[in-house]
Amino acid sequence: MAKVTSKMQITIPKRLAEQVGIAAGDEIRFVAAGDGIRMVPAGKCVAQALSTAERLRLFRAATARQRAREKKLKVSPSPGDRGWTREELYARGKPR
Repeated sequence: MAKVTSKMQITIPKRLAEQVGIAAGDEIRFVAAGDGIRMVPAGKCVAQALSTAERLRLFRAATARQRAREKKLKVSPSPGDRGWTREELYARGKPR
């Protein structure tokens, strides 16, 4: 496990650096990735942000693949009668 120094520096574990091809003196790009940070060697290509249309196309394709898997496994789209409703969940625990 690496620690951040007071100068905001970190040491990359040697085994990991060798695995991804990082050597002394290489430049590293830091990219925000959700709740984390992704380190990318400067020479490597960083995926560009996708357009809304491309993201929507990929989402629809993934949804179609998931529906096909569910159909193959015979998963029902609705859970049926659970003995409770969504509205009851929101009313639970509130003063009446």
